[in-house]
This record gives sequence, C-alpha cells and structure tokens, in this order.
Amino acid sequence: MGQDQTKQQIAKGLQLYQSNQTEKALQVWTKVLEKSSDLVGRFRVLGCLVTAHSEMGRYKEMLKFAVVQIDTARELEDANFLLESYLNLARSNEKLCEFHKTISYCKTCLGLPGTRAATQLGGQVSLSMGNAFLGLSLFQKALESFEKALRYAHNNDDTMLECRVCCSLGSFYAQVKESMKIALQHGDRPLQALCLLCFADIHRSRGDLETAFPRYDSAMSIMTEIGNRLGQVQVLLGVAKCWVARKALDKALEAIERAQDLAEEVGNKLSQLKLHCLSESIYRSRGLQRELRAHVVRFHECVEETELYCGLCGESIGEKNSRLQALPCSHIFHLRCLQNNGTRSCPNCHRSSMKPGFV
Repeated sequence: MGQDQTKQQIAKGLQLYQSNQTEKALQVWTKVLEKSSDLVGRFRVLGCLVTAHSEMGRYKEMLKFAVVQIDTARELEDANFLLESYLNLARSNEKLCEFHKTISYCKTCLGLPGTRAATQLGGQVSLSMGNAFLGLSLFQKALESFEKALRYAHNNDDTMLECRVCCSLGSFYAQVKESMKIALQHGDRPLQALCLLCFADIHRSRGDLETAFPRYDSAMSIMTEIGNRLGQVQVLLGVAKCWVARKALDKALEAIERAQDLAEEVGNKLSQLKLHCLSESIYRSRGLQRELRAHVVRFHECVEETELYCGLCGESIGEKNSRLQALPCSHIFHLRCLQNNGTRSCPNCHRSSMKPGFV
C-alpha cells in the first residue's frame, strides 16, 4: 500500500470513527498497519489507534500501539514524531497508573531538541506530568505542572487543553481537601499548613486572588507557629506572585525581600533562585537596569554555589529543558555533552561511568 492509498484509508477510518462505527474504523486502521510501507502513514495510523483505544478505555492496547509508534518515529529520525510518540507513551502509562514511568517519558519529551510540535504539545506534556505527580500525591509538583499547562493553553488559545487542566485541578482540589480532613482529624499542623498552601496556590492559578490571600495568611500563621521557615518562604513566594498578578509590584517586592531573608537564613539556594527570577521579571518590567543586573548576578552566583551547571559546556542546568545524565560518581552533565565528549569515564573525577542513570 503506497502513500496516497494509505492517506485515503486513514481518512476513511476517521470518518467511520466520527460516525461512531468504532470497530469498523479499527479494522480499517489495522489493515493499513499490516499493508502500508509508508512510514509517515504508519506513524499517523498508530496515533489514531492510540487515541481510539484511550477513549475506549483499552489502556493495555493503547500502550502496545504507543510502543510500536516509538519504533516508527525512530526510523523516521524526526524530533517532531519522537515528541508525539513519547507523549503517547507517557499518556498510556498515566492511564495504567505507572506514574514514575509517565514522569520519565514526559521529561524525555521536554529534553528533546526544539521542535515545531513543542509549542502545540508542550502543554499536554505538562498536563500529563501534573496528573502523574498528583497520582503520587506530590501536590506542589503537580500544581507547578498544571500551571505550566495553563500557560500553554492561554498562550495558544487552546480551550480544550484549558478544560482538561481545569478538570485535573478539580481532582487536585479534591485530594488536597481529603488530606486536609485527615490532618484536622489527627491534629497534624504541618500537614494542615501544606494543604492550606496548596489551596492558596490553586486559587492563585485560577486567578481567584480574593480567596488565595486568606489561605496564604492561614498557612503563614501555622508555618510560623511550628517554626517552618522554608514553608514561610513558599507562602511569601505565592503572596508575591499574587501581588504581581494585581500589578502591585512594590508589595510583591516587600514579600520577596522577606522571603529572601528567610531563605538565606536556612541556606536554601533553590528558593533563592526562584526569588531572584521573580525579582528579575519585576525590575525588567519597570526598566530598572541597575537592580535587574544585581539580581541577575546574584542568580548566577547561586547557580555556581549549588553547582547547577554542566561540567562540560558550562551552561546552567535548568535554564533550558535539556536531558541530563547522572553518573555513578554523582556528577551530572547534559546528555548531549557526554555523547559529544565520547569518553567512558567522568570528565570531572575520571571514574568509570559504565552504569549511568538518566535524570
């Protein structure tokens, strides 16, 4: 079966599928898969089979076709096809509640070099990762992923993606609410504070700042009471983002300054990095170059202090979505840098790197 006939049969299957003749559509697509020699056509029909089995709740079949699609994408040697197929593999594992695998495949998607599909599928990758984090009850990471997905949806006017993210946020809210109930029953103050922080972040991500502020106040009260300074930093960061959303930049900077003092007290570099990034965006919007430069310098100092940079190319780790590789000696590099370097030992300590692990 050639390219033109493959396209015709795929279109025929889509017409059958859209008219609710699902089994007939599956038969047409399966026949195309058996007879077509057109790699692009095979890739497309595998995508149709993945989607159909997902909507029918046949998740093991969905995974089977997603694996075949990965192999086809590798034969095509095209990053756009690879991104789409890895996303389908992530979704398949998400449906089967294999959340660690889902996160791993989503990170692979994010680590692929810049592709045309990235702007279209980046939001769906973030959504799938958020759902996996939610399945593992990693609430803060889940919310961060959902917020990224929402930004993609708003930037690309993707109302369908926005609806899917809102549905996931509803599940997120329900799980946090259940955790809050357990925390209240057992008098677990740290868990209560965490739940209140999650509630506040949810309302902030939805633009409901009137509800977010009181939740942040309650979370801060408990964090202060139990002496959780890092938790106070997270609360103040959320408050600062609320003030930024309200265009009250002076109040945002006040919250950032308080958070920065606490972060420095506990020596948490990651929080300091986040706060410097937020300060940079505020001063950049105001055109205050001197203050902007000061925070850029401090940001890079924090990066150096935490060694968050590749020992081969010198670029900061985390500024771009790049796949990383951790060696047995615990040194971390960009995967592409190690591949280009060609050595089988760590460039830093020269120990054997026969058993690498991907980050």
